[in-house]
Amino acid sequence: MRRLILAVSLSAGLATGVFAQSAEIEANIAAQIQAFKADDFATAFTFASPNIQRLFRSPENFGAMVRSGYPMVWRPADVRFLELREVAGSLWQKVMVVDGRGRVHILDYQMVLQENGWKINGVQLLGNSDPAA
Repeated sequence: MRRLILAVSLSAGLATGVFAQSAEIEANIAAQIQAFKADDFATAFTFASPNIQRLFRSPENFGAMVRSGYPMVWRPADVRFLELREVAGSLWQKVMVVDGRGRVHILDYQMVLQENGWKINGVQLLGNSDPAA
């Protein structure tokens, strides 16, 4: 009986940790999208990982990339968080974005934990627009 209680306690603790990670990751992505909606690319840039920041070098370059390559994220009509999962040691947050024309896009955000919290290390637009994908 004690082993069962210990196993349930450990499982609950792990689930709480995953939930906390998920909440932090979702908050990070949502805050970046809010910054995009306000054309505040300087703030949006702060949610990117150091690798992404080095790649684009400035909020202006980053903003130009988002406007041209990810317009559905720059001006979404709706955002819904789907599953958070681990793939090859990395955490990936799947996000469903509905653009201004009502088209559904599924994106995968790779997240990395830094000293100052979770950062976005890349985004992939998945080919399937089915929310169950």
